[in-house]
Amino acid sequence: MRTIDDLDVAGKRVLVRSDLNVPLDAEAVPGGVGGRPPTMTRRITDDGRIRASLPTIEALRARGAKVIVCAHLGRPKGEVKPEFSLAPVAERLGELLGTGVAAAADVVGDSARATVDGLADGDVALLENLRFEPGETSKDAAERGAFADRLAALADLYVGDGFGAVHRRHASVYDVPRRLPHAAGGLIAAEVAVLKRLTEEVERPYAVVLGGSKVSDKLGVIDNLLGKADRILIGGGMVFTFLKAQGHEVGRSLLEEDQLGTVRAYLRRAEEAGVEFVLPVDIVAATDFAADADHDVVAAEAIPADRLGLDIGPESGKLFAARLADARTVFWNGPMGVFEMEPYAGGTRAVAQGLIDSGAFTVVGGGDSAAAVRGLGLKHGSFDHISTGGGASLEYLEGKTLPGLQALED
Repeated sequence: MRTIDDLDVAGKRVLVRSDLNVPLDAEAVPGGVGGRPPTMTRRITDDGRIRASLPTIEALRARGAKVIVCAHLGRPKGEVKPEFSLAPVAERLGELLGTGVAAAADVVGDSARATVDGLADGDVALLENLRFEPGETSKDAAERGAFADRLAALADLYVGDGFGAVHRRHASVYDVPRRLPHAAGGLIAAEVAVLKRLTEEVERPYAVVLGGSKVSDKLGVIDNLLGKADRILIGGGMVFTFLKAQGHEVGRSLLEEDQLGTVRAYLRRAEEAGVEFVLPVDIVAATDFAADADHDVVAAEAIPADRLGLDIGPESGKLFAARLADARTVFWNGPMGVFEMEPYAGGTRAVAQGLIDSGAFTVVGGGDSAAAVRGLGLKHGSFDHISTGGGASLEYLEGKTLPGLQALED
């Protein structure tokens, strides 16, 4: 896979596919003089993905490229929706770069072309939300290709740097690099190097911690890791399907009845393969899905019928940390509980600290796990790598071919 070091970018228009899909909150702006009513603006609540995109953009600027950044935000489903505009992202990107970022009002229309034409060497522009265009996500190759033609026409070179989107067969990820000389940006190169350490160059013991809400979201990765990991620790909402599969009462906890047979088969396969499955021994069970609900720590096999589990318990946190202590490689994807509510954040905090204390090569698999690291106030530098793409990381570990990486390798 070529990198930006392999491209001659000076004076060239370089289209950079970044992942700038940041969370936004609506915020009221007070009215002004003359009785002007208050308005609503959107505030970026976590700029981690923007910051992760900076090194590649800055490297291209320093080498005299005209940098054209493209990205998506949310799921506008091929329609122009102001609430999904990338305008706030352009403003924040400019602040972080310390320079103005020209924000186009469309993706491949008159504004985009005029914005690109106005760039000088070292300048940066941001196109509007890619997903305002139906062709970006179309399953019809011809429709997708027609949009890719228009997008590619804006540039001389292509750099793929949005790892969070490489598992999608989208125009900006898969089709455009087939139309332009291309290379991987620093972020994608770093992500791939880390994932190879988890699949091809593993230092053992290799422990995997999986959480989140649904077993079905992790079926592929569990299936593939049964032949690779030494131990798999299960928490989060998905654990209740495992507990139910063992014959335990789970009360009103999240449960995927249709996955019980699959989970039982995984437990049998793990035993036969010598892979250790570690499940919680206690659970924080609440009367309702609320921070102020009555809640108690109960044995994992004795969740009251009228309660639902919202976190692994303190003894489970200690158990998980102990099973991580001697690991040399750890991959973590998915929180242990509803960490956004303080009464149910203890399990996720214990696992995160267990990773830090282990001294292992630690990878946090993006998505909610990365959000938990930031939300709990843990330093990014405490982990060897925090992925920018949870879904992409999981599909790579499942052994799937990722379209965006395939296009960059061609």
